[in-house]
Amino acid sequence: MNYSRPIVLTVLCLFAGTAYAHPGHPPTGFAGGFAHPFLGVDHLFAMIAVGLWAAQQGGRALWAVPAAFVGAMGLGGVLAWTGGALPHVETAIALSVLLLGLLVATQRRASVIVGMGIAGTFALFHGYAHGMEMPQATSPVRYALGFVLATACLHGVGIAGGLLGRRAMRMAGIGIAATGAALLVLA
Repeated sequence: MNYSRPIVLTVLCLFAGTAYAHPGHPPTGFAGGFAHPFLGVDHLFAMIAVGLWAAQQGGRALWAVPAAFVGAMGLGGVLAWTGGALPHVETAIALSVLLLGLLVATQRRASVIVGMGIAGTFALFHGYAHGMEMPQATSPVRYALGFVLATACLHGVGIAGGLLGRRAMRMAGIGIAATGAALLVLA
């Protein structure tokens, strides 16, 4: 199977920019939602790690684990928009970066259901954070479409990286876990 097209497309997602009509104002709507996962190392690394880990698992996990993350992340966003409470969000997000990095670094295997559960649990907190940080004058639907698409792109980058080789994946996992440990200390 030729992986060059999917790899090129996922790498291009990293370079997708946001157009600012008026510098100094944060993007809103779709652009704001799309930009959000790229602007924080916590979201960026966790989402790439999900893709890396899914690539390590292979089979159904290649699509099911990232899909569970995206779905649960959407639920977390809805929870935030409807005024629901979720405790310890920043700590849980930092912990997700640490643990996902360790799963990648140690090449820990899990059943598809367990992988979906792990990814979905962490995603709930990431989605809640996205929802809480949505600008007030923004359409929740457009904002959600933005952060869902950005997340899928980041998962794709992780999957592409995971298909490139074990050594690179292991080193990425160690770096992600180290970042997660630092974020946990700062949370």
